[in-house]
Amino acid sequence: VQLLESGGGSLQAGGSLILSCVASGYTISTAYMGWFRRAPGNEREGVASVDMYGRMQYADSVKGRFTVFRDNAKNTLYLQMSSLAPEDTAMYYCALSRTWVRWPLQRREYADWGQGTQVTVSS
Repeated sequence: VQLLESGGGSLQAGGSLILSCVASGYTISTAYMGWFRRAPGNEREGVASVDMYGRMQYADSVKGRFTVFRDNAKNTLYLQMSSLAPEDTAMYYCALSRTWVRWPLQRREYADWGQGTQVTVSS
């Protein structure tokens, strides 16, 4: 399985961004998919997830601002981010689990990871 993120960049607070994660070697419509982020000095934390049934979960810090969705035809996962703030600055990672996941926002649940894409939000 290969996961390739893109869409990161630098922007001002209040702006919006859409991250993409193209998967190869596995069909994401049959997997648990997650977005995680790691800010400097912090642990990698779960941001959003979507399972094969389309059920989504979000970290409290991003609820109402971030939306996770899939395009199964493109085998691509997205993270739409709006009202971005400096505390959203981090490296964002896409993750995939081929097996059942109990805690979709816990990084230990996922075996396959992308290399990440950097998001930097300035005030």
